[in-house]
Amino acid sequence: MSDLKEQAAFNSILASVGLATGKFVAAFMTGSLGLLSDALHALLDVGATIMTYFAVRISAQPADERHHYGHAKIEAVAALIETGLLFVVAIFVVFEALSRLQSGSHDLTPSLIAYAVLIISIIVDIFRSRSLLRISKETKSEALAADALHFSSDLVSSALVLCGLIAAHLGYPQGDALAAIGVAIFISIAGYRLGKRTIDTLMDTVPAGLSEKVRDISKKVSGVASVDAIRIRAVGHEIFAELAISVARTLALDRVAAIKSDVINAITNELPGATVTITTTPRALDDETILERVLHVSAVMRRPVHHITVQRIGERLSVGLDLEVDGRLSLRAGHAIASKLEAEIERELGSNVEVETHLEPLDVQGLDGSDVTGTLAAKVSDTLALRAKEAAAIVGVHDVRVRQTTAGLVVNYHCYAKPDLSISDVHSLVDSIERKVRSDIPEIVRVVGHAEPAAPGDGRT
Repeated sequence: MSDLKEQAAFNSILASVGLATGKFVAAFMTGSLGLLSDALHALLDVGATIMTYFAVRISAQPADERHHYGHAKIEAVAALIETGLLFVVAIFVVFEALSRLQSGSHDLTPSLIAYAVLIISIIVDIFRSRSLLRISKETKSEALAADALHFSSDLVSSALVLCGLIAAHLGYPQGDALAAIGVAIFISIAGYRLGKRTIDTLMDTVPAGLSEKVRDISKKVSGVASVDAIRIRAVGHEIFAELAISVARTLALDRVAAIKSDVINAITNELPGATVTITTTPRALDDETILERVLHVSAVMRRPVHHITVQRIGERLSVGLDLEVDGRLSLRAGHAIASKLEAEIERELGSNVEVETHLEPLDVQGLDGSDVTGTLAAKVSDTLALRAKEAAAIVGVHDVRVRQTTAGLVVNYHCYAKPDLSISDVHSLVDSIERKVRSDIPEIVRVVGHAEPAAPGDGRT
């Protein structure tokens, strides 16, 4: 893309030099103020196109330690200088034209060379302005857009000068000065438009409708609760967007990261090449349940909890839960942890709530164990099968593993249950089996039963 911009800028230099030379020659041969003003305009175009060429080359340089957003704004600076030059030419031309009109001096020597130069200039300006405008839109180059405007203004200027020469040739010598004033007015209008656009770029004015478009895209992404702030900077053909969004505070970090990625992908799909930065703020949503709020508090405090029970007693709320703490802690230390958790839950849910915690020992170090085989393993398997048979809904005990640890025997097993049973019912049945097996074999300290849905038609249902 940068090569295309550089080639277009270089071609503009060649065209500007050729046109300016021809116009100056014709102006001195005819004495036409209109043609001289057009030649001065073309001369400024030479300087402007040279400046554009170097601006385009610099803007292609990547971001560095001092220019985090790259160098694309150098094009806007070049365009602003070109705007100033346009106004200088316009002021000079108006001053000289008014002087000639007041003095009545209209020395003109019509020449075929002047007509030929102007016609060639008009043709060249048509092709160059169209080409530059197309490339500037493709590359979003401010400098090339300014160049395109210059050649467009040259086109109109040359046409006005041509009309002035024709008027002078037909016996209206003041037509040349009036044409020069027309050129100055057109140059001023073109300069104003270019200057406004350039200043908007330098002031980081957001392109019309872009903020609304980015906001709408982001709000449609699943998991985005709200879009709180948007900052957009357009630097040449690049767009830098910074968004602040809110997400549910109960979400896991990996889910939040996925939402950010989804938002970035959605924006870049609509705005290819955009650089998007997103910050997230966790927020309590209106549809949070009591259970979700309790789990959120425990997650923030990094305290594992389970078996949460929520009850409404009249206007009061009662929350009970099992809190797992290091089994080696003293009761005093464990109770202090529970009290802090209870206080945070009360702060979250309000004063009209009672919170009760049941402490459960958590083995944070892990147990060293070894597989048990032989008679003891067979006894455990048989006992599990017997107790499962009593439960009726639990069948097919398999994959029984018995391990000897420093704390006692730990048993793991799989079983089948009717697939339409609720999780609560299955949990109660498995817990019942565990209690009975531990009563049958006191050496067992832990039984972990993994229930699987029985497949239809396989004899397990």
